[in-house]
Order: sequence, then C-alpha cells, then structure tokens
Amino acid sequence: MPQIKIPDAARYLGVSDDTVRRWIDNGALASEKNAAGRTVVDGLELAQLARKNAILPDDPSDVGRSARNRFVGLVTEITMDTVMAQVELQCGPFRVVSLMSSEAVRELGLELGSVAIAVVKATTVIVETPPSRA
Repeated sequence: MPQIKIPDAARYLGVSDDTVRRWIDNGALASEKNAAGRTVVDGLELAQLARKNAILPDDPSDVGRSARNRFVGLVTEITMDTVMAQVELQCGPFRVVSLMSSEAVRELGLELGSVAIAVVKATTVIVETPPSRA
C-alpha cells in the first residue's frame, strides 16, 4: 500500500499537520515509520478516513438523477454575452466552471452569491498521479 507522509496527508484532506497527528494520537489513523524514519500513514486507510469524514452539503434541489457527481456551491463569477455564458462555482475547496447559454443563466436565475448545484456526468474522466517522492 502507498505510504503518505503527514504533511502530504494533511494537504490532501485540507487539514493541518497537527490534525493528522491528533488523529494518529487518538487512534483514528494508524501510522508507522518509513525507511527514512519519517512517520507515514497508509494511503488506503487515509482514503477511507477521508470518505468517512466527508461532509457534503445537502442538495437543495431534492431531484433524483443518475449522475452521482454533484457539487453544491456558490456562484462566484458570471461572464456573459448575448449567446453564451461562463459560470464559476466555488464548491468547498473546488472551483467548477460551466459553459452554458445566456438564456439558461437567466432561466435559472443565477447571480453572484446564489446557491447552485454542478452536476457532472462525464464519459471521460482523466485521472493523473503525481510523481513519486521519497
């Protein structure tokens, strides 16, 4: 299993190094020493903890749908001309950008600061891995 250093684990989960250390101290996350003597955590265990601790805002639309990737957030920017618009949402730590018709922006009543849900159902999702660091 991949071993992840504490600072990297903290960065991936959006918490402080101290939070990861507290999780280790209170038994919520196991750790061990790597060959270099650094404290590391198991990647799978970290992923499971991340999923368990994920707090998703309620989807206010209350609509059933097949797409599983929904991001509730706030509209932070709208760039619009007569035909097309670019709408940016801040969904937690994630920025989601959508291109849509200007008519759709008006029909949805989108404005800066309004709550919106980005629904993503893609046939192509690219997954990348960072280079290994010792």
